[in-house]
Amino acid sequence: MEFEFKRRDKVNYYLDMAEVVGKRSTCIRKRYGAVIVKNDEVVSTGYVGAPRGRKNCIDMGICRREQLKVPRGERYELCRSVHAEQNAIISASRDRMLGSSLYLTGIDLQDNNNYVEKAMPCAMCKRVIINAGIKTVYIRDNYDEYRKIDVQDWIDNDDSLAAAYGY
Repeated sequence: MEFEFKRRDKVNYYLDMAEVVGKRSTCIRKRYGAVIVKNDEVVSTGYVGAPRGRKNCIDMGICRREQLKVPRGERYELCRSVHAEQNAIISASRDRMLGSSLYLTGIDLQDNNNYVEKAMPCAMCKRVIINAGIKTVYIRDNYDEYRKIDVQDWIDNDDSLAAAYGY
């Protein structure tokens, strides 16, 4: 009996981990998970959720941004949650993050649990990722495809100067 086995590539392996981490998310709209990896070791993980001790949106059954019909990529100060990227960074020491990679997946709960189309860290998360010293961000587009972003591009091409909203 012949057994065929195709080993998962390393980037998708870590993106799969991020997707599993995201299953702990407490957002009504999106389920994001993040994994920070350095030298093939997981440094930390994070998912979307309200700050410790505060009620989560799924427990309250409401989303303030949804109630106000705020477009994607705007007015994150209205959101109760700490983003997955931020939670992963909060849980790691900076020396472990310097030169690391962040793997990010998003599931759109409003769109039949499909991957978030053109997912991208928000402007706040981009700044936090830059300051954490993370070198590369991988973002899942579908089960097998992803984008690789060199964080230096966010520094060199500062989109905050254009006053653009969304992503």
